[in-house]
Amino acid sequence: MKNLIKVGRARSNITQAELADKVKVSRQTINSIETGKFTPSTVLALKIAEVLQVNVNELFQLEDSDW
Repeated sequence: MKNLIKVGRARSNITQAELADKVKVSRQTINSIETGKFTPSTVLALKIAEVLQVNVNELFQLEDSDW
């Protein structure tokens, strides 16, 4: 699954640590999601989208390999 959290954070001018604090996870978790090492739960994905004020579909996109 492709994610655009880093782009969303840049648009919102928010650091990994700030985003992590707002969604109640570690900065390392945000980093792992951004680098594709970890796929967030639906709840976490929705929380991230809410904090960044975007639709979850704008942050997370399925790739052909996900099917």
